[in-house]
Amino acid sequence: MATSRKVTDPIEAQQDTDSVSDPMDPATTSVEGRDATQAPAGEAAAAQLQSEFDRVKGERDQLLDRLARLQAEFENARKREARERADFRDFAVSGAIEQFLPVLDNFHLALGSAGSVEQLRTGIELIVKQMEDVLRTLNVQPVESVGARFDPRVHEALESVDRTDLPDHQVLEEVRRGYRIRERLLRPALVRIVNNPQQKEA
Repeated sequence: MATSRKVTDPIEAQQDTDSVSDPMDPATTSVEGRDATQAPAGEAAAAQLQSEFDRVKGERDQLLDRLARLQAEFENARKREARERADFRDFAVSGAIEQFLPVLDNFHLALGSAGSVEQLRTGIELIVKQMEDVLRTLNVQPVESVGARFDPRVHEALESVDRTDLPDHQVLEEVRRGYRIRERLLRPALVRIVNNPQQKEA
């Protein structure tokens, strides 16, 4: 009885041998080694980037929280300063008004008086004096006018009057009194001033 033998093609046998990696082949082991080492390196880099991102995000959140706190503190300080300024203004105004209330009381008494014209005039003069006393306690002084030389810093000229017997630019008449508080001008005095043509010609 004849037995059959499988004849192997030498070319196929060579291809089969080439397809199997030789563990001792340097070319094969170098590629596999790079793949094995690159994977842990990539994971480490990704982990480092994630850690850096988390750190920067945490710092950003802290800065935003601090900014919000500073904005809130600034707004509270602004409101507190405005409230204190309003309280101080009310306190200052109330102190001044309190001193004028007796003057207003006297005006009401004068209006309800049934006396003569002369008595009413005397009463008004007393009230004016009382008003001036109150102004002095508040450091409010009248601007010097009549007889003084015209000063545009404290006087406002309403008109000029020709006079040859008085110095040129002298204040002749005070139409409305001016006032200053210490060195600050509250309002200028409204005046009529002298116009002396003879002095101008000279």
